[in-house]
Amino acid sequence: MTATPNTFTVLSHPSLDHSGGGRAAEAVRPAALLESAELLKGSKAVGILHNGSLYRLQATKLGKLILTK
Repeated sequence: MTATPNTFTVLSHPSLDHSGGGRAAEAVRPAALLESAELLKGSKAVGILHNGSLYRLQATKLGKLILTK
């Protein structure tokens, strides 16, 4: 079964702390929402090239994700 990308507003994501930072809210473009399985495609880790640096996204045995440079 293939995951269908969804969008969500980054500032309204429930994992964020809304205690306030004293800055005015800027217009936010919806971000793509992907399932981790779609990124990993059956592997335990995947490389991500970002701004010329290579990062590694890895799934742990406990089902958590670790991003390292």
